[in-house]
Amino acid sequence: MRVVILGAGVIGVTSAWYLARLGHEVEVIDRQPGAAMETSFANAGQVSPGYSTPWAAPGLPRKVAGWMMRKHSPLVIRPRLDPTMLRWMTQLLRNCTPEAYDLNKSRMLRLAEYSRDCLGDLRHETGLRYDDRQGGLIQLFRTDAQLEHAAEDMRILAESGVPHELLDVDGVLRHEPGLRGARDRLKGGLRLPGDESGDAHLFTRRLAELAEAQGVRFRYDTSVAAFDAKGDRVLAVHCNGPEGAARIEADAFVAAAGSWTPIMLRPLGIELPVYPVKGYSLTVPLTDESRAPRSTVNDESYKVAMTRLGDRIRIGGTAELAGYDLRLRPARRETLALSFGELFGGGDLSRASYWTGLRPNTPDGTPIVGHSGRYGNLWLNTGHGTLGWTMACGSGRLLADLLSNRRPNIEHADLGLGRYAA
Repeated sequence: MRVVILGAGVIGVTSAWYLARLGHEVEVIDRQPGAAMETSFANAGQVSPGYSTPWAAPGLPRKVAGWMMRKHSPLVIRPRLDPTMLRWMTQLLRNCTPEAYDLNKSRMLRLAEYSRDCLGDLRHETGLRYDDRQGGLIQLFRTDAQLEHAAEDMRILAESGVPHELLDVDGVLRHEPGLRGARDRLKGGLRLPGDESGDAHLFTRRLAELAEAQGVRFRYDTSVAAFDAKGDRVLAVHCNGPEGAARIEADAFVAAAGSWTPIMLRPLGIELPVYPVKGYSLTVPLTDESRAPRSTVNDESYKVAMTRLGDRIRIGGTAELAGYDLRLRPARRETLALSFGELFGGGDLSRASYWTGLRPNTPDGTPIVGHSGRYGNLWLNTGHGTLGWTMACGSGRLLADLLSNRRPNIEHADLGLGRYAA
């Protein structure tokens, strides 16, 4: 079967890899000059199944109200006349019940755990390296309230069979001795030994090279202009690229363009509950290994992740609802630098590169992987939010199995777009 994938981020490239391995003729289209140049470019670097948690949680409205009064708030909402944003926020609030939280977290964990296993298999099969580490993750608590709240997450982790351990301060320092200077700021931590880390951009570029060797064609610097559709099928996609306009036909199409997927598919009459949530990161040269993370640490107070990537430290986090605005705001940089400086400090912030990207979030936190519903040959792999790198391999393999009419290895019915119709 000939398959065209729209998007060459980590989701599109992993989808291409698994489809090619099943014998399909695959072509990937992306408007950027190379793979993983947008949201996958400089994310937090975490492959964190155990940290797969929906934003929509009981008590979120109260937390947001408190955050709005803080200078270094984990969340910033920039008011705008945007019906799409208001609709998405309304759907998110409807998921802030204990029942919805348990359901959403359990299915996110299911996909994320599967994806981590797929990533390990791929690494073993190909020998692919990407500044990866398999050292686990620590969710760091600075307050007693954070420590107490961990009990609820631990219950769901236990029910899902995810290994975890609650650490006192001494336990945290055994795993992350670089935090010794911040001992007085800490109350404890939740360690997830099965979590990993790595450079998503490096991984995606190297996997794209391997996919090309398998026969996958990549069209870069190429934007999607329109679709040809008839009845319940998409016949072709019209593109503009270096060689001019082109009409590209296929037997099947996969929409994997991250936050731009809803805009791309709207002319086809498909409304996706995906909205861009802006995130920021700093990439800092390592200067003192004794004051740097060994693996990856999440600062629960600021919602900031700090990850070791070779001789660099990636500091990522914060969330901003501002539509498709990609301006680099100084205040967000200050929050990232503050969190890192209070906890570690073994990197040169004066030489940090500052970046922002748009995470494609669904209201319930779970990505949309499966059939589009309206067109028989149009498939979706989008809406992964902050967990695109965590869920990429599992989502790509699941999508390839579904498109190939193969039985997937995990339950998937509740991962599709149909859950919103229900």
